[in-house]
Amino acid sequence: MTEIRTPRLLLRSWHDDDLVPMADINADPRVMRWIDDGSVRDLEYTAEAIEQWEEEWDEEGFGLFAVELLASGELIGFTGLSVPEFLPEVMPAVAISWRLGSHFWGQGYASEAAHATLEFALQDRGLDRVISISRVGDNASENVIRKLGMEFERETTHPVYGHPLRIHAIDLTEFEA
Repeated sequence: MTEIRTPRLLLRSWHDDDLVPMADINADPRVMRWIDDGSVRDLEYTAEAIEQWEEEWDEEGFGLFAVELLASGELIGFTGLSVPEFLPEVMPAVAISWRLGSHFWGQGYASEAAHATLEFALQDRGLDRVISISRVGDNASENVIRKLGMEFERETTHPVYGHPLRIHAIDLTEFEA
């Protein structure tokens, strides 16, 4: 699996000691507010999710990176790429996403990690196009999406939870590394 270094972050594979800090992030209602139905997740869910994220790397050649602070070695969340099978109307597609612990918000980490991931997708993995899917009202994610240079495509509705979603996209010709 690829590792990516940015000025402040290491995007890397998942380690066994990432389980508890990622479970703590998933258990924070502020973090999970905009994810699926907004419910928090437990340790068991997180363990299964990390296993699925690792399998996606094997199957697709991309996936979700664990994001670590270079200065401290602390896990702050994830960023990465996935196939958004839950939303058939956008398929075929690869989506970029991120989830950071709330005490790491507002410091530019999500934008830094997402930009490195987008560069990885378009330049290293040879993808022609990457989308983002955000829930309407999630202004923090919309900010990151704008910083990535992604353009609004359309609104749709989550097929399971019924809330409005925004689809943004960028293709290789629009990306500025």
